[in-house]
Order: sequence, then C-alpha cells, then structure tokens
Amino acid sequence: MKQRLFLTTCALVLAMAAFGQQIYNVRDYGAVGDGKTLDHEAINRAIEACSSRGGGQVVLTPGTYLCGSIRLKSRVDLHLASGATILAAPASMKAYDPSEVFGGPEYQDGGHTYFHNSLIWAEGQHDISITGRGTIDGEGLTKKDTETAGNVQGGSIGTGDKAIALKLCRNILIRDVTIFRGGHFAIIVTGCEIGTIDNVLIDTNRDGIDIDCCKYLTVSNCKVNTPNDDAIVLKSSYALKKPVLCEHILVNNCIVTGYKLGTFLDGTYVPEKVNWVCGRIKLGTESNGGYRNIAISNCTCMWSSGLAFEVVDQGRMENITVSNISMSHVHHYPIYITTGCRNRGPKERTEVSSARDISIMNVVADDCDSLAGIIITGMEGHPLRNISLNNIRLQFRGGGKKVETPYREQSTHYPEPRWAGPTPAYGLFARHVDGLRLRDVTFELMRPDERPDMVFDDVKNLDK
Repeated sequence: MKQRLFLTTCALVLAMAAFGQQIYNVRDYGAVGDGKTLDHEAINRAIEACSSRGGGQVVLTPGTYLCGSIRLKSRVDLHLASGATILAAPASMKAYDPSEVFGGPEYQDGGHTYFHNSLIWAEGQHDISITGRGTIDGEGLTKKDTETAGNVQGGSIGTGDKAIALKLCRNILIRDVTIFRGGHFAIIVTGCEIGTIDNVLIDTNRDGIDIDCCKYLTVSNCKVNTPNDDAIVLKSSYALKKPVLCEHILVNNCIVTGYKLGTFLDGTYVPEKVNWVCGRIKLGTESNGGYRNIAISNCTCMWSSGLAFEVVDQGRMENITVSNISMSHVHHYPIYITTGCRNRGPKERTEVSSARDISIMNVVADDCDSLAGIIITGMEGHPLRNISLNNIRLQFRGGGKKVETPYREQSTHYPEPRWAGPTPAYGLFARHVDGLRLRDVTFELMRPDERPDMVFDDVKNLDK
C-alpha cells in the first residue's frame, strides 16, 4: 500500500512538473500526512521556499495533514491533490498563530477584525491561490466570535477561528477545494482586489463565503451549505479602519442550502431545524462603506432564508441587479431590502444609510414562510429610491392573521424581519420608498391568509 501511494505521489508531481511549473512537495520539507503529526510548519517551509524562489506550486499529496496556521505567500499556489486533507488541529495543541493587534476601536465583530488566528491566512500578498480537489476540514476550529488581540479565548491561547482568511491581497484564486466545518468563516476575504472563488464546495457550521471591503471579485459555481448562518455574504465593515465600499462583485451560478451540517457532503440532505437564519445570499449587515455595482444571477436556494440587502451603518447601496433566482422552502421571507441607523462606526460620522437603483427580476419561490412577504423599507425622511421588481412569482404557506399593531421601524435594531414580527401584508410590504416599479409580480397562497396581498405606506411614485 505504501509503495502504491509513493508511486501515485511521484506520478502526480511529475505530471505537474511537466507543465513547467516549479513543484514543492510538502513531504520533502518534513510533512508526514498521518493525521496525528503536526504538519503546518513543514508546509510553511515549503511555501517560504516556493515564494522566495519566484513562486510555483506547493503540493499536498494524498494524506491527512494535521495543521495549525498555514501562512500563504505571494506567487504560491497551495494545491490539495484529490485525497489530501488539511485537518485543523484542536485548540489544546496551541498550533495557531496569535491574532494581530488591531490598534483602534473595534466596530465590527472579532471575526472581521483578526485574521492571523486562522487555519490558512495571508495578509498583503499577491498572486496567491488555493486549488485542487482535496479537503479542508476545520474540525479543531471554533465557530464562536470571541477573538481578542493576542488570540486569548477563555484563558487559552492558540484557538483557530477561520478556515481561510485573506486580507489586503491582490489577484487571488480559490478553486475546486471542499471545506467542511469552516469555523466562524469558511472563507473570508477583506480588502482584497481582483479575485475568483470558483467551484468550491462548502458544508459548514457558520458563514460560508464572506466578501468584505473588496472589489473586482467573482464568486461562481459554488455550493454552500450553511444551516446556522449565511451562505454567501457581501459586507463593508470598519475592519480597515475606514469606510470602504464593497464593489464590482459578481455572484453567479451558485447553490445555497440549509441542510443539517454534513448532510450535503454525504448526500443525505437532511433539512435542519429552522434557525433564525440559514443559507441565504446577503448584503450586510456590516455596511460602513456599503455596496455598489453588484450582480447576483443564476442561483438556487433550498431550505434557505431569502435574499437580504441591508445597509444600516451609514453606507450606501446602489446599482444592485439580481436575476434568475429559484428558491424552495424559504425561511421567514423571500426578499428583504432595508436601510437603518444602527450606525456601527465612529460617532463623528454624519452620513445616513441610503439605497437606490436596485433591480430584481425573474425570481420564483415555493413554500415561503408566512411570517413575511417581500419587505422593502427605508427610513422616514430617507426613502429607498428606484426599486424595481419584475417577473416575481412566489408561493406562500399562508395562514397568517390580520396584523393590528404597526410594523416596527428598522431604526437602530439589527435588521432581521423575525424581530419585527409578521408583516401587514402576506405578499409585499413597502414603506418609505420613492420610486417603486412592479411588473408581473404574482403571489399564490397554499391556504387562506387574513392579510392583504400588498400594503404601501409612504410610497411615492408607485408604478404597478
């Protein structure tokens, strides 16, 4: 068996070398791949050698590599061959790098503030990639958001938090890998420019893919199962110590689901008990800079929360297009567009959250929760502007009761319809909007509902 593995490994390395790329086999640098020996230092030696000599491919051949922090460097492709697994070490082994010192007020969660305490991380690097049909298993990572400077968590040092964390990098690629149990974030990229996340399979216990303060990024052909949090999320936090737009982002041909953890990978597809949020393609909530020029298309959502577009931290949301979305078994709401004044940032800022020029078309959904229909809400004196819905067909469970109390303003609250309660209309509720265009928007009830299909409150320039 060992001889067969050796021959397979040699064939793989020789095949890649035939393409003229410099190949660095991590086993040549001391990696064992037995799932028991810590291998991250050997992998880091291979990465350092590769980067210092002009770049190439660092290869993990079949085996299980127990690891703490792996530090990705410029011009390095970290390649996980089919049959190779990077297994996150438990916190007790203290194998992760300490989190960096942020050096300023932290307006965002710790997961958005610290990056070095991750399984694979890079900061300020360029031309980096993580590729291959291998697996990243974050068994030893925490899914909690309890990071602090120095990576002290409950008195223990060395806790790993995220599977892949890239900050201030340029020209990045993550392709073909599988991520299981990714910690707080399976993938988080912050302040990065020009990149692609393609054909990645994620089955994880918190967020799937977070794109924060980035530009010119594409997320395509990914399958993301997140039963306990968001699947694909765009954010604009204060992690770079200033408001930065997340802009020029394309999300295309993706599948998001909310099945029980692990059942997407093993093919049993067990629906998870409804959490407060699961699955979901989302903009927000961190929105200090906001989002601009975002296109989301050709995606399917199963046992998932709906589409959510939220700007509540004094940023702006504009030029957003959504098309060709199919949803089934939708938790809580199908479409949610809102602004608010949570204002999670420096008190000196005077901007007001704003949203305009949002187009959503060709959306079908069945078995939508009776809690809420489509929600489009701005703020009094600061309406949403130029919102267009075209060819929207939604099926609701129905059974809702007439709503007697006013719908709660978003205000300073966390933007989530669940906290506000049932909407006054089962199909569409709009308030504080200037310019709302409806074309071919239809609703179907699986059982009667006491609420009207649509309610408009402080809506100007309504075209339906």
